[in-house]
Amino acid sequence: MRRFARFLVAAAALLACAAPALAENYLWEVSSLTNHVYLFGTVHAGKADWYPLPSAVENAYADSQVLVIEADITNVEAIEKSTEAMTYKPPDQLKDHVPAEDYARFRKLLPRYAIPEQQVAQMKPFMAVSLLVFAEWGRAGYLPQYGVDLYLIKKAKGDLKKIVEIEGVDEQIRLMDSLTEQEVRTAFAGTITALDSGLTTEQINGMVDSWRAGNATRMLEIARSYNEKVPGAAEFEEKFIWSRHPQMLAKIDDWLNRSKQRYFIAVGALHLAGPRGLVEELRKRGYVVRQR
Repeated sequence: MRRFARFLVAAAALLACAAPALAENYLWEVSSLTNHVYLFGTVHAGKADWYPLPSAVENAYADSQVLVIEADITNVEAIEKSTEAMTYKPPDQLKDHVPAEDYARFRKLLPRYAIPEQQVAQMKPFMAVSLLVFAEWGRAGYLPQYGVDLYLIKKAKGDLKKIVEIEGVDEQIRLMDSLTEQEVRTAFAGTITALDSGLTTEQINGMVDSWRAGNATRMLEIARSYNEKVPGAAEFEEKFIWSRHPQMLAKIDDWLNRSKQRYFIAVGALHLAGPRGLVEELRKRGYVVRQR
């Protein structure tokens, strides 16, 4: 009996070592002396069976009086304005702004996504390749109608919860318009190469897996791997992720120190990753930060 008992103890110890630790969520609580807010990383396409979100996330949302998002993607007027800013007026068109060989590669990808050429003929390069990237998310099984941002916005509107944009569409249009002609061409060519080679699909699956596991370190590693393989991607990331943080941090500072309301701040998952991410930047400012 004693030997059998020792066997059970040893077996239990081995099982404990082999069992994976409980996954954390892509959610952090940030506390000041007078308030606390929640930071939640999102992905912009998903699956129906993701909802409701994990209980820690749903509880943090319920504990908050305000939902903060990058921009309200349900604002039809703002989206139309964004579309106008990302298209050319005839007779100007996409193929006049990118090298002929890159446009030819772009055209060859269109049948993969059942997108007719006339649908994209007037789009600016950034919007045209972004459309293909979202289509690739769809091919991987992740649809925009099940995006985390959209779920939260609809939920907040149904709950009559206040919604605040940390940037808004106008600021995001300004950022897109700030791309130089060379930056646009480099991003266009690099994105086509990534789509054609399967690198985009690999990145999508890696990002989703990291998000679902609450693994911000892995999220950053995936971004770094992509940047190393795609010309111009690192510069693009600098402008579209890290350069936006000073303004975001200023607003979060204000909510932590000058507001009594609880804020649930939902931004793209990469914004929370790494030493330049919002999580670590807030920790450097002396706030108490813990993953939930």
